Amino acid sequence: MIVAVADTGVDDRHPELAGAVMPGKEFGEGASGEGKDDTDGHGTAMAGLIAGRGLPNDSGVLGIAPKAMILPVQTVHSEFGGSPTNLAAGIDWATAHGAKIICIAAVTSEYPVVKNAVEAAIRADVVVVAGTGNAPATARVGFPAKIPGVLAVGGTDRDGTHATISATGPEVVLSAPATDIISLDVFGKYGTGDGTSNSTAIVAGVVALVRAKYPHLPAAEVVRRLTATATDRGKPGRDDEYGYGIVNPVAALTATLPADPSSAGQPAGQPSSAGQPAGQPSAGQRQQRGAVSPGWLVVGAGVVAGTVVWWLRRRTR
Repeated sequence: MIVAVADTGVDDRHPELAGAVMPGKEFGEGASGEGKDDTDGHGTAMAGLIAGRGLPNDSGVLGIAPKAMILPVQTVHSEFGGSPTNLAAGIDWATAHGAKIICIAAVTSEYPVVKNAVEAAIRADVVVVAGTGNAPATARVGFPAKIPGVLAVGGTDRDGTHATISATGPEVVLSAPATDIISLDVFGKYGTGDGTSNSTAIVAGVVALVRAKYPHLPAAEVVRRLTATATDRGKPGRDDEYGYGIVNPVAALTATLPADPSSAGQPAGQPSSAGQPAGQPSAGQRQQRGAVSPGWLVVGAGVVAGTVVWWLRRRTR
């Protein structure tokens, strides 16, 4: 399965990503690369959680779908942030270049061009997986996770309870681990992180496993399989913290489900947007990451010179 990672790029020089990263594309003014120049580490971390190959003797980071291929779509540049228009262009490009899953481990401002790109991807049978966002900066489910048809992912902590960092709302579809997650970093290093970026990448990996085992299953049925087999937590049934529950990879791959003829319109488990408040456009937020060795803490967002950008970075040592 080809999983597009719309992020800061993916450093394919990490030994655990050897042979896992396809030539991708960089977006933005003056962009010309293949999406493999990640000076931030966020995209590399997401790629590791999805498709890390691991190391000999059961060491290293083994991703959820270690035979998946990563298509790096560099829509964010750590020095300059990123724009919703870059994200939209990246989604369109990934859809046209064979991605069956698109992982968007971020939230951004509500631009129609992003909504159009996401909806086009869904119509093309792509499973779009997006993070709900990190509280308190994003208290309610962010954009594009809130778009109907997107597999919106919230976060849980080590105990399997709702992570306080995870945004909540009626659009949450599934949850997955979000706190104290170890993954890859640039320059062959490793880092730990908290945030719904982690849970988003983990669910994207599970989607890759399901699509590999059931290659003829439409995207809507893939999502239905995940929601129907999730481990229910919180209030019985779907709730605003866990969605339909915590993703259960083994059950998703092995359960026998009854046919659901009503699922043709949109992925099961995605609530209708009718009657929901439109929400306020918000600046984006990625997971907070702190390296095992000296590294970065990624925080915040802002508006620079009148242009909405996703993220600003503050270095901590």
